[in-house]
Amino acid sequence: MADNEYLVFRCLEVTQPIGNFYIGTMDFSDVVLISYSDIRRIEARDVEVFVGIERPLLKDRVAELRQFVKTVDASFPTSIILAVDSENAEYDEQKGVMRIRRKIDIAKIIDGQHRIDGLVNYEGPPFQLNVTVFVDMDMEDQAHVFATINLKQTKVSKSLAYDLYEFATSRSPQKTCHNIAKLLNYQDGSPFRERIKILGRATGREFEFLTQAAVVERLILYVSDNPMRDRDLIKRRKKLIRVSPQRQRSDLLIFGNMFIDERDDDIAMVVWNYFTAVAKRWPEAWNMKERGFVLNRSTGFAALMRLLPLAYLTISDLERVPPMAEFEKLFARATLRDQDFTTDRFKPGTSGEKQLFEDLRGQVIA
Repeated sequence: MADNEYLVFRCLEVTQPIGNFYIGTMDFSDVVLISYSDIRRIEARDVEVFVGIERPLLKDRVAELRQFVKTVDASFPTSIILAVDSENAEYDEQKGVMRIRRKIDIAKIIDGQHRIDGLVNYEGPPFQLNVTVFVDMDMEDQAHVFATINLKQTKVSKSLAYDLYEFATSRSPQKTCHNIAKLLNYQDGSPFRERIKILGRATGREFEFLTQAAVVERLILYVSDNPMRDRDLIKRRKKLIRVSPQRQRSDLLIFGNMFIDERDDDIAMVVWNYFTAVAKRWPEAWNMKERGFVLNRSTGFAALMRLLPLAYLTISDLERVPPMAEFEKLFARATLRDQDFTTDRFKPGTSGEKQLFEDLRGQVIA
């Protein structure tokens, strides 16, 4: 068969107890070509059926990756794992070269389906993938590797992922919100002093009811409508588009221009003043340690963060930092009492969050 009917690339042969496999580098388009049908398979893939673990293609994850691969520092450093039959692949030991038939649907994906689909229709700088190729790998071994990857790897917590932004040298919505979360947790006088589990792990302090990730994910909604895009633009030294007054109100991007103007301290102060007013309005509920109360836990925090832009826009001109007294005056309208913030009235989860938000909105927002 002619060489132009094969994908040819240099690779290394690796010997491990499972047998021999091959590690090399392929262009993304070649990996998409030989594996695309396996990505898009509607029914469960063979390896999923065999091992009893379904890994369906998640549209949201693919959409996120398709945006990610367009960023200036995009990378997929970990290996794509493929299984190919020997009738479609051969390794030349003397030359250290793998030849795989240039044909659709000849490779099964053991790991990497979302990354591969994220590169479908990619147009940009060269994007190579490091691949691990198993030749004539039987289904039992495919299932073993698949299960090992999907059951035994340790998932990185979102809080740890956000904490790593501290080491970034350039600004980004993620880094700004991470820094604000840490400031709120460590600064004396903060309403969240020693109440946030940095890295998502409790240290034993009595009021650590919120994770760093929960704080960052709620705050970033009001900083940017596309944090990945904005981070990429900043790294490319391009200007961010200012948020119009209309979008600040309709899309609730109340901190968008503060971020663009590098007024991170002002963003933090708005959050600080707002939640200090909450703590002063309901001091017993805010300092309740016993189970069954929600104001200082995730349900209460999420509801109050949903209320924040509405409260801010009710009392403030855009981009101003309202003093705590103005938030206090707003919350003085509320009829909820400290003893009302219980799981009996506001169930844990999204239903209780929604109910608390609606009750507060109806009572304090004109």
